[in-house]
Amino acid sequence: MTMKNIKIIFILLLAVLTGCSDDLLNKEPLSDVTEDNFFTKASDLQLYTNGFYRLLPSTSIYNGDTRAGNILETTLSEEMRSARTIPTTGGGWDWGYLRDINYFLENYQRGDNASAIAHYGGVARFFRAYFYFDKLKRFGEVPYYDYTIDPDDEESLQKPRDSRQFIVEKILEDLDVAIENLNQDQQLYTVTKYTALALKSRVGLYEGTYEKYRNISGYETYLEASIEASEELMNNSPYKVFSSGNPSSDYLNLFNSHDAVGTEVIFAREFNTALDVDHNVNYYTTTSSYGRPGMPKDLVNTYLNADGSRFTDRPDYNQVFFTEEVANRDPRLSQTIRTPGYTRKGQTQELPPNLGATVTGYQIIKYVTEPQYDTNDQSITDLPIFRFGEIILNFAEAKAELGTVSQTDIDNSINVLRNRVAMPHITINAANNDPDPYMQNQYPQVKGNNAGLLLEIRRERRIELYMENFFWDDMVRWKAGQFITRPLRGLYVPGPGEYDFDGDGDTDVVFYKDDAPGNQIEGIQYLKLDSDVFLSENNLIDPQPNFNNRSFNENKDYLYPIPRIELQLNPNLEQNPGWE
Repeated sequence: MTMKNIKIIFILLLAVLTGCSDDLLNKEPLSDVTEDNFFTKASDLQLYTNGFYRLLPSTSIYNGDTRAGNILETTLSEEMRSARTIPTTGGGWDWGYLRDINYFLENYQRGDNASAIAHYGGVARFFRAYFYFDKLKRFGEVPYYDYTIDPDDEESLQKPRDSRQFIVEKILEDLDVAIENLNQDQQLYTVTKYTALALKSRVGLYEGTYEKYRNISGYETYLEASIEASEELMNNSPYKVFSSGNPSSDYLNLFNSHDAVGTEVIFAREFNTALDVDHNVNYYTTTSSYGRPGMPKDLVNTYLNADGSRFTDRPDYNQVFFTEEVANRDPRLSQTIRTPGYTRKGQTQELPPNLGATVTGYQIIKYVTEPQYDTNDQSITDLPIFRFGEIILNFAEAKAELGTVSQTDIDNSINVLRNRVAMPHITINAANNDPDPYMQNQYPQVKGNNAGLLLEIRRERRIELYMENFFWDDMVRWKAGQFITRPLRGLYVPGPGEYDFDGDGDTDVVFYKDDAPGNQIEGIQYLKLDSDVFLSENNLIDPQPNFNNRSFNENKDYLYPIPRIELQLNPNLEQNPGWE
């Protein structure tokens, strides 16, 4: 048996283990698979490409926001602590999937089923683009290969990095081929034309803004590519912003549905008890023993009041008690964290935030379902990888960055998201004539005629896409790394005393100093100041009192280091700046 035969069998076994339909299992035995008789049937192509789906993210979809402190936990990420080091091996420098994809693209056209060949070739092209986009974001320039490498091919093995622009052009080229050939069926868990359009929308915006904020010429081409793909999805696809006409629950229900909502979700990661594929978001957000994730106050502050006015325009915005702070705000706030009146899915009991389960006091509820799924690794909510809400945000931002945005563009994008939660619309003139000082302080690099509008788009993006693993990438492409050195804060605690966090007139939390109160009442949380909870100088919860002096190196920290062993194996590779 040749090495190539072994390779095919290995990929098939992985594809079977990662899930495929029953009809794919009723095929000729793997022992009969050879280089000559494989890749000849549609089922062969499907079975092989099933292995590519292992590239997709899993729980990082919802806990990836910890990298930039958009979710705060008991332990800060290495990125937040400036604690990244150069690994000897690993570190994301893994090329096995690329070899599988390129091997497929060199062999998949052996059969006579033209439609299957076109579609599965498109699937492979999508995943090669996805693979290289991930590498580009992490390492910047990398060697580009669109062929399998022979172990004796020293020239290829010691190839230097290709330019950033070359890699992006190759990514977009693959996506254009994929868009042309992929099936147009509406599928939640498999790649289609719409999935490739969504990735093109994301890639174009990322690279266009990455280059714009680093003064690299030619960035406009990528923003235009993002707009083109976004418009195709907006005008010629079955997707739209999910809404049932209930602004107080539609955003929450989009994410706590067991099965992805196909109205808006273009592509999702499937989780299912019957398939024994699950994750731990309920356990992650409800237990006191696993991370204790919480929303940071600087994000809570950016949610507008329900009438569209700015919460941070009030001079005491950092000294407002919780029940008043969260009242009459953008409805997405109460559909993302526990606020007064919150009930678990399928239940009627109103629950205050559990301050023992969140380091900031703002307890996250996005993706959380019924209590029966609270045990570790029992959650089965599907997790969105691409959804229409992102696409229209990409569209609005790309148009605004290019300076070609119109009020109609904003009405067809940002304001559609606001319609879902019955929030007042953004108008370009109002946004640009009165930029938000709080947002300006967060993003001082935003300047120009559309500065006010861009700040509003960034507000909308961070709120709408919270806990969907976008914020680190957004911070990188905006060249906004200093943002993660901001003070990390939680909710306001006036001092020791008894507090009602759900507004029902009963005490929910007691903060105390020195000795614990006697005769403690069941159902009330007792937290010791300077032990269980630390407060800043202005009485905001300080979730990380030992990490208030953090730094971000603008010349180093946007990229990750290449492992040492790779630099030894390929002397033509150069380490990323600052990591030498």
